[in-house]
Amino acid sequence: MSSPEIQVDVAPELALFVPHARRTGPTALAVDGVSTLGHVVESLGVPLTEVGTLSVDGRAVSAAHIPAHGESVTVHPVARPQQVPGAPLRFLLDVHLGTLARRLRLLGVDTAYESTDIGDPALAARSAAERRVLLSRDRGLLRRRELWAGGYVYSTSPDDQLHDTLDRFAPALRPWTRCTACNGLLRPATKEEVADRLADGTQRSYDVFAQCAECGRAYWKGAHHERLEAVVARALREFAGDR
Repeated sequence: MSSPEIQVDVAPELALFVPHARRTGPTALAVDGVSTLGHVVESLGVPLTEVGTLSVDGRAVSAAHIPAHGESVTVHPVARPQQVPGAPLRFLLDVHLGTLARRLRLLGVDTAYESTDIGDPALAARSAAERRVLLSRDRGLLRRRELWAGGYVYSTSPDDQLHDTLDRFAPALRPWTRCTACNGLLRPATKEEVADRLADGTQRSYDVFAQCAECGRAYWKGAHHERLEAVVARALREFAGDR
């Protein structure tokens, strides 16, 4: 007698997680009558953070469903914009996503970032403790059960990473309100208040400043401002409207 098995069809958007030999059409997988459908999907390589609806023979089921012999399973990607439980929407990025972290902060999105590798357990624990969506390109990290919520970063390009994050999660954008260095909130500051942090040329050339309430870093419209303005303008143009 043959072993019980199911047919699993993974949506094209999730095909990159599946071994190449299993990317075309439904895949036959053995089941044991004990393992959940979520476990079965993860055994294919697909993190559950990337899964939207799971359907069995056309009906929606949860990841806790125990698949039975002969069932046909379809794995759908998350809907966009993705609804994350709880509020406000906040992010946590791992050590490899520093540029994305700075750009999200530039847009006023609450974004914690670990500039050193503190290890997967600590990252997952912080995600849960602070209720932050963990963004990473580490599939193993995204499979940790203690995560509050997570999302896979599909591209290595900072421009594409930012576009995908804004498209997927639709965070509220409040540009120029957060420190790109520490994520603290910015406040208007006089030249006198930040004088000890400015070079002589900056003091002579600029009069409008902001300062981070957390780390004290000073901000002004310096040499890189036009490039940052372009990042902000593009994000507002594409994502500031109603979704």
